[in-house]
Amino acid sequence: MQQMLIGFNAPTAGPLSAADNLSKIVVGGEALGFDYATFSDHVVIPTAIAAEYPYSASGEFPSGSRGERHEQLTEIAWIAAKTTRLRLVTSVMVVPHRPAVLTAKILSSIDVLSGGRLTLGIGAGWMREEFEAIDAPDFDARGTVTDEYVRAFVELWTKDAPKFDGKHVRFSNILLEPKPVQKPHPPIWVGGESGPALRRAARIGDAWYPIGTNPQNPLDSLARFKTQVDRLRKMTAEAGRDPKVVGLSLRCTAFGETAPPQASDGEHRLLAGAPALVAADIRALRDMGVGCIDFGFGGSTADEVLAGMQKFRTEVLPLV
Repeated sequence: MQQMLIGFNAPTAGPLSAADNLSKIVVGGEALGFDYATFSDHVVIPTAIAAEYPYSASGEFPSGSRGERHEQLTEIAWIAAKTTRLRLVTSVMVVPHRPAVLTAKILSSIDVLSGGRLTLGIGAGWMREEFEAIDAPDFDARGTVTDEYVRAFVELWTKDAPKFDGKHVRFSNILLEPKPVQKPHPPIWVGGESGPALRRAARIGDAWYPIGTNPQNPLDSLARFKTQVDRLRKMTAEAGRDPKVVGLSLRCTAFGETAPPQASDGEHRLLAGAPALVAADIRALRDMGVGCIDFGFGGSTADEVLAGMQKFRTEVLPLV
């Protein structure tokens, strides 16, 4: 039976992301035995947002996410220096936000300096206003930009004489050294629940990495999740790849006894309920091939967050 890795969401915004709180939570999570930490990505937060946030029923971007916020890759590099074992996951990095060659270099540096602990979660982005504010490539072309940039990353990470001639990125006659520690490159987890995201995972992903709370593509029951996994496997085969090469990871933002007990299809809500039910769902996901799952632990202080993590380690994981 495969081992399942358990992760937690590290704060990137608000009071908990202050240096002392952030360090306490992430170093504490490593000491508790968690396998990885995840870090979200926004460069700026526009003051007026018309774009619909994909992960809330109202479509409104959470007010608590609008305040001060760290740049994702800088924060990960800082945390890498404070940890020794914990894997570091971009959850997710909005690929078009940063120039392709520079981003490949930053990610390679993080992987080298962390001793090979980077996992690259990727997404195409959803906030048009942020794209425009940072002068990113055309928002409407974000899918093709994402695909092209990721192919450029791989070229830079794996070739001694990399060259690329695309619509959005071009380079030749350059060296990118040192290469990432992980070979052939850091794992690429493709975020998103839509058809294009599934097709991207099928074509280029090392794993599919959805969030279960997208109202347009809900994965809130085991049956719904299995249906989408079957769809992914079919797409992977159609892309000419062995369906088994694309792993499964999952981000869970609502779980336990504070989550609604019923999914929108009337079935038991995935990962909701008492510890025994949460553990049973984790076992079922593991049996389906899910290799990684991470949770958002709430709390207004670092101590409260760590207490929630400790409770999860004590009450849920022994039952898995």
